[in-house]
Amino acid sequence: MNQRPNILLVMSDEHAPAVTGCYGHPHIETPHMDRLASEGTTFDNAYTACPICVPARMSFMTGQYVHQIGTWDNGSPLAGTIPTMGSYLEAAGYETAACGRTHFIGPERLHGFGARLMDDAEKWKHWNMGAPSRTPDARRGSNSHVTECGPGENWQTDYDSTATDLSERFLKSRAQYADRPFFLYTGFINPHFPLLCPQEYFDRYYPDRVILPHTRTEPCETQHPSIQQLRYWLRNEEPLPDAISTTATAAYYGLITFTDYLVGRLLDIVDNSSLRDNTVVIYVSDHGEMGGHHGIWQKQCFYEHAVRVPMIIRHPNAAGNQRIAAGANLIDILPTLLDLAEQDPAPLPGSSLLPAILGHPFPDRPIFSEYHALGALTGGFMIKKGDWKYIHYVGLPDQLFNVVNDPDETENRADDPTCADILSDLRADLHNIVIPEEIHQRAKANQKIKGINRATR
Repeated sequence: MNQRPNILLVMSDEHAPAVTGCYGHPHIETPHMDRLASEGTTFDNAYTACPICVPARMSFMTGQYVHQIGTWDNGSPLAGTIPTMGSYLEAAGYETAACGRTHFIGPERLHGFGARLMDDAEKWKHWNMGAPSRTPDARRGSNSHVTECGPGENWQTDYDSTATDLSERFLKSRAQYADRPFFLYTGFINPHFPLLCPQEYFDRYYPDRVILPHTRTEPCETQHPSIQQLRYWLRNEEPLPDAISTTATAAYYGLITFTDYLVGRLLDIVDNSSLRDNTVVIYVSDHGEMGGHHGIWQKQCFYEHAVRVPMIIRHPNAAGNQRIAAGANLIDILPTLLDLAEQDPAPLPGSSLLPAILGHPFPDRPIFSEYHALGALTGGFMIKKGDWKYIHYVGLPDQLFNVVNDPDETENRADDPTCADILSDLRADLHNIVIPEEIHQRAKANQKIKGINRATR
């Protein structure tokens, strides 16, 4: 590869990496993501900067943390003055195009991209933009997206199929002729709820290949106050019956396999054309899905199933089947793109992942995430470094988990005197990035203006 590479970046929505073949799931069928992993680099400890849709994607697009750009929740548009990966690469001489879900809410369609092949779905574009009732029960969510599940028609599969069609057309055209490198971002809505998937995909898993989490029956009243509040807001206070959970999980599995099929269509265009030797392919998701772990469906918390994301990058000049244990964040993707485009690094908090992809040493570092949106009792912050995860909610007890020895995150070690030094170090890492109380007050003030107030008992 003697010239700057083309870049194909695919982002799904709500895909927990544990539900992927290349991340070790025993039943899920993801042959195309697995192929990408076998030919590329898989980051085993990649995390979102915020475990909810709009803030996660705006942080990802800009390479900045949520508190830096003020996209606190799903009702916070990105300011048009903030540069995105589209505008950075457009300025670097790339042809840039966005197709499908970007989650750019508000009137701005491009945010620096040179072209928009397909807009965001209208029914999601202005989600939560109004001033809702301040009555707590009126602000609660709904679990109907889980309970009304199974095989069935889902407009989101049609949307993602169309996004794939248009992305295929773009790739085929550029394989025939291109006067400059391209950056194509393709965004999918799946496997985001509603958990309805085509019958053929549902039947692959229901019922015998479904694995239900053993933490699904955790009593709400014994959990951390932040999780109690989240479950109340999501109407998840009581565990779902296993029959519904099995149906919902089979549908979630099916949507992931459907998404994998779409990824495979794009990979085939690249691999069976002149693009193969000069195109970097990236697959990520904006956040995970709890899938009933700890009694929770959706995300909006810092458990691994919500905050950890798949991240697979194939570079034509890099070795395949690489696994990177060091931590990564979605905000690292933009510095990586700039590195691929041979641009000077921008003043961004993330780090380029290109050294790790090319086989160079890549040290571990603190990975940061935050949450201020729907269902939150107070501002939440996470630091993950090595085996340890520290979670701080303003005004609430701290949490400390060893995610290697305690993968279910059921043993809070914050009060364990043998972990005092670890806790102190991770607190210092957090305060090197933010002052949590100040950020919480900023988010709260912004949401008060918009009328988006947290539900309280």
